[in-house]
Amino acid sequence: MRAPATPSLTSGLLTDVGRQRQGGVNQDAALALDLPTGGLYAVADGMGGHAAGELAANLALDALSQQYLDGRGAPPVRLAEAVQSANVAVLRHAVGEYVGMGTTLLAALIDRGAALIAHVGDSRAYLLRGGELHRLTEDHSWVAEQVRLGHMTEAEARDHQWRSVVSNALGGEERVRLELFGLPLRAGDRLLLCSDGLSSVVTDQELLLLLSRPLEPEATVRMLVNAANDGGGPDNITALIIDVHRDTPAPRYALPPRREDGPTYVDVLLSTQRGSSLLTYLLLMVAYFTLLGIMLVPERRALIGLLGTAALVGLLVWQRTQAARRSHDVLKSPSAALTTTPTQPDSPLSSSRR
Repeated sequence: MRAPATPSLTSGLLTDVGRQRQGGVNQDAALALDLPTGGLYAVADGMGGHAAGELAANLALDALSQQYLDGRGAPPVRLAEAVQSANVAVLRHAVGEYVGMGTTLLAALIDRGAALIAHVGDSRAYLLRGGELHRLTEDHSWVAEQVRLGHMTEAEARDHQWRSVVSNALGGEERVRLELFGLPLRAGDRLLLCSDGLSSVVTDQELLLLLSRPLEPEATVRMLVNAANDGGGPDNITALIIDVHRDTPAPRYALPPRREDGPTYVDVLLSTQRGSSLLTYLLLMVAYFTLLGIMLVPERRALIGLLGTAALVGLLVWQRTQAARRSHDVLKSPSAALTTTPTQPDSPLSSSRR
């Protein structure tokens, strides 16, 4: 299935019941929603039993899209509120036979020349840029925490019996804990959102080789799912790719920075985001007092106008510098990088997956 494309984006997605779970219920769900300035994309991986997991994943995506479309305010605030709405929708249905159900949620809002990432659980977001693959999200799971602490290697975590036990999910409590951050996009960028049915089987280096092939998103997601199934396919698999075709001006609001303390309660994030509008008020105040000074002291209007303009330009340059620094913080060292020409269809990687 291919999502509607905006002039600067194309996307493709595929969900699949893993090879070892054929005949089971698909607990994954995906969303690709076209918007005037980009799109809203999301992956949810349900839990709590087959039927409960499927219900939780679909409830979350329905609530996410509806709340975002109905919301008001800056996109980062609307996205955080939409994730909280998805959390409440799952929580309210977790009764009776559905007690204990939940779901991960990974959403990417493309707004002009930027991406906003909202993350709960162990689904992953990756960015392919310039031959390097950057893992944008950290898993909210026990084994991931052990890897971060240095108690376990990535290879050990991949095969650990508790690798699927998440430490954070929708439906666990009234206030959701999430990570929310943004980064500027460039022409040629390729974003991947996927459930752990893909990332727990296919390594980052293999993902890089497959994503680097010059194929359309639809063909690429099918290759990714096939690679996961050929690697055992122990779980449901969802892959969603968004390709950025041209440079687009960044949105005018400040992109939320990545926090070092991991997932944060939504009300804390919302208060922080609303506080970030301080720069907007400051710009308006400078413009207001500049105009007021010109009217009250007309003989000095040239000097006042020059000083006011300089202050406005300085604030805007500072905002751009901060946005660039935050982008650099998000894109730390890549998880995989091309050292040779990307593999071709008849390469050892392809044949080993058959």
